[in-house]
Amino acid sequence: MRIGIDIRCLTDGKRTGVEEYTINLLENIFELDKKNEYILFLNSYRKSHFDERIFAHFKNVKVKRFHLPNKLLNFCFWYLRWPLADKMLGGVDIFFMPNINFIALSKKVKLILTVHDLSYEIFPETFSVKRRAWHGFINPRALCKRADQIIAVSDSSMADAIEHFNINEQKIQRIHNGVSEEMTELDRNDPKLIEVKERYHLPFNFIFYLGTVEPRKNIPAIVKAFDQLKKLNKPELNKYKLVIAGGMGWKIQDILKAGREAEFTNDIIFTSCITNEDKAAVYTLASLFVYPSFFEGFGIPVLEALRCGVSVITSNTSSLPEVVGSSAIMIDPDNPNELYLAMKEVLLDRKLSEHLELQSPRQAIRFNWRTSARETLIVFEKSLEA
Repeated sequence: MRIGIDIRCLTDGKRTGVEEYTINLLENIFELDKKNEYILFLNSYRKSHFDERIFAHFKNVKVKRFHLPNKLLNFCFWYLRWPLADKMLGGVDIFFMPNINFIALSKKVKLILTVHDLSYEIFPETFSVKRRAWHGFINPRALCKRADQIIAVSDSSMADAIEHFNINEQKIQRIHNGVSEEMTELDRNDPKLIEVKERYHLPFNFIFYLGTVEPRKNIPAIVKAFDQLKKLNKPELNKYKLVIAGGMGWKIQDILKAGREAEFTNDIIFTSCITNEDKAAVYTLASLFVYPSFFEGFGIPVLEALRCGVSVITSNTSSLPEVVGSSAIMIDPDNPNELYLAMKEVLLDRKLSEHLELQSPRQAIRFNWRTSARETLIVFEKSLEA
């Protein structure tokens, strides 16, 4: 069986949720499956930041790179329904898309599509005009109708797809994301902790957020809750600073303004993306991880934090309760006061924080990429039987 896989989402070299999903899932699929042939579809007019060497040791995997202007290729896919991506790869039986994108395929090719979330449908106001237009042209609803099988990364995303896109329940399956085994708490004597602390200029005690800086992540609520916390002027709390890390997304002006205008703005640190190699160390160094997102299809940073044994506060909405179970404090993302009270409770109650730190890895170990890969391979096989 020849399987084409769209890896255009890896072109920028970022490691946000979709990229984490694609890289980890594919690595595990390729380690499990030695009999099928995989051809990876990559297009980049300019130099790609994707390192092809991460898949180079798999003998049944090859990357087919094209150098067409993305806007031109997307226009042709959207308007002309040409060229056919499966033909560009030399013919495939299945074409797997780990994320929605512009595409044109032969009718006989089985399309398997992963749906991460429907935030663009449910919270369109949190997206820029450009991003809303991009989703509009792609038309995820039509793409889901074309798909022979759909993978949803959570029960929440599966329910949203069925409700908003009227998807037949028979062709959609929930396959949870995983978390890398390398994402684990470091020993407190590990010299890497000092190296990472100095590399990112991290304070000794900090509350941590990691994720794309965009409206949906509810970062102003974190800033407001942090201000309330510091206003208590308690010696046990005065030592904490707030570290907000992640790539800059869209509509960030109000978010940055909230940080600048905060009463304790000098104790708020915005830093660049944390490299994948350094994430576990930063989670280990953090006193508390906060992620009060309005909406998540899964929430990989939350799972990573749990795996590293840090106390977590997150939202009680969408997929997040499904991910954290009883191992985290959940709050209403529309109520910053709840976030403030939860932060205060965790930081002042040592027994509570120790309980959360003990429960966190036990919850996280339930999610692993090897299981995700096995279940995805079953979807591949079933799609040809249909």
